[in-house]
Amino acid sequence: MAAHDYKFEGWLGHDEHAAEGNMVWGDFDPKPWEETDVDIQVTHSGVCGTDIHTLRNGWGRVKYPVCVGHEIVGKVVRVGSETVGNLQVGDRVGVGAQNDSCQNRAGHCEECSSGLESYCSKFVDTYGMPHWNGGMSMGGHGKYHRVPSRFVIKIPDELDSADVAPMLCGGITMYAPLKHHGCGPGKTVGILGVGGLGHFGILFAKALGADKVVGISRSEGKREEVLKMGADAYIATATEKDWETKYDRTLDIIVSTVSSANMALDSYLRLLKYNGTLVQVGAPDDGGLTFNPFSLMDRRTKITSSKVGSPAEIVEMLELAKKNKIKPWVQVRPMGEANQAIVDLEEGKARYRYVLVN
Repeated sequence: MAAHDYKFEGWLGHDEHAAEGNMVWGDFDPKPWEETDVDIQVTHSGVCGTDIHTLRNGWGRVKYPVCVGHEIVGKVVRVGSETVGNLQVGDRVGVGAQNDSCQNRAGHCEECSSGLESYCSKFVDTYGMPHWNGGMSMGGHGKYHRVPSRFVIKIPDELDSADVAPMLCGGITMYAPLKHHGCGPGKTVGILGVGGLGHFGILFAKALGADKVVGISRSEGKREEVLKMGADAYIATATEKDWETKYDRTLDIIVSTVSSANMALDSYLRLLKYNGTLVQVGAPDDGGLTFNPFSLMDRRTKITSSKVGSPAEIVEMLELAKKNKIKPWVQVRPMGEANQAIVDLEEGKARYRYVLVN
């Protein structure tokens, strides 16, 4: 397929009301082509909470129009002469939440040199940010996507495209901190907030060999589903009496997906053992998080955070998913239902990730 045989079009948000189901289908300009780039014909695009935060301007000033979607699977249709990764037209590939870093430029940073591109100070999101050459990054809720080849991942044949798509942000956002903070044999792990992100936390904590995995959420209604995912226990904080006391000092690691400034952080910190760690991956757009320092002093616990993973970590995660036959809970919807999928996700209807399909 020649470069002139296709055009870039997709669901565009034109203002903060786009998150209310008001995206409009239209043409857009991808970043100007560079010979390090790849064009992908999108087959699958996962719907992520970040789409909502971005569309409604929750995390800062958005340059509209924006095409969201950063869990992209598709087929390579154009390959530049200076690409990396031995990519060829026809390859099935994926792109996650990062679209560029200083990696392609002379004198790149320590993080990129260490294979930690996701912590590069020149991190470019897959949508809504300017690339080095001035073009805007535009996401995957559409027909085609252009991306620097360093951030393109070949997908193992054994994995289904609809399953892989939400792993490229939701999955790696949970896998990376679990792996980094030692999830494995001998550890008891809590996953706080079992939604689209949290359900990946259950799946990957089990796959990494944790002795015990505990789902923590407000609603009693998710208990059966979370246990079916493989969790060993479940805490319903809205209905279970004295849960802070009952589960005091029982967890080595908590990964929190909660995206609200109103979370009861001090109560959750009580669940950690001596030297335990709470990793915050949820990013509220309604204010900052607060806690009492004594919640940490009493048992020398830590609060830290984590971003999406690097391309190398995504490859590692997909290999684990292949080896352990990890099957995320995915609901497939036509690309034409993108607006309704955004609305349904905001209303908590997803069980547990929506994937749009062309």
